[in-house]
Amino acid sequence: MLIYPAIDLRHGVCVRLMHGRFDQVTEYDASPPARLAGFVAEGAEWVHIVDLDGAEAGRAVQHDLIGQLAKSIEVKIQSGGGVRTVEDVERLLAAGVDRVVVGSLAVTRPHEVALWLERFGPEKLTLAFDVRVDERGVPTPSLKGWTQAADFDLWAALDRYTAGTVRHVLVTDVGRDGALTGPNLDLLADIRLARPDLKVQASGGVSSLDDLTACAAIGCDGAIVGRAIYEGRFTAGQAIRAVA
Repeated sequence: MLIYPAIDLRHGVCVRLMHGRFDQVTEYDASPPARLAGFVAEGAEWVHIVDLDGAEAGRAVQHDLIGQLAKSIEVKIQSGGGVRTVEDVERLLAAGVDRVVVGSLAVTRPHEVALWLERFGPEKLTLAFDVRVDERGVPTPSLKGWTQAADFDLWAALDRYTAGTVRHVLVTDVGRDGALTGPNLDLLADIRLARPDLKVQASGGVSSLDDLTACAAIGCDGAIVGRAIYEGRFTAGQAIRAVA
């Protein structure tokens, strides 16, 4: 399983949000290039970079900085935030990003995103599904900064992308994001069972190395790790070795 150390960019520095809320921000690093270089030095093959300003604004904001980071060191970068048009995808790929993350549009404009997948290929896009799980255990996509819910569940959203058209999906249980409460293993296992064609990246709640080995044990292809690293629970290198 691949470990994707996360760099969330806001106003040009590394931060983490609690439950995706922009009024609950913790600032960690003033130098994203130094953080990126540190992850690479610890053995990271991929790094997950998010333009939080873009996600908040609904348009690309920090793609120039992301491009600079992509060119600064030899590492594969998965990046998104504010991706709304095919030109955004083109710009990130041209800047050196290896895989572009498409979030809410994967839910709200699946026919358009399907055309992007056809155009760029399934290895160049990751579809990100942020979900809330209700008391009945039903995962429903969250939209518009997690303030609105789709009128259909995650399974219906995934069904819009048939086997072979999409390869990588990133699933975040928003109730766990940034909270260090452990990933939603039941949900991740259900996705692996329902869609064995997909490479699933776990996101939200990772707090320990045991969380990562549990994700690997149920067949996840990758895990996004942010706050646990920034708060010293383990290092990127320790995470990589734990699931090697």
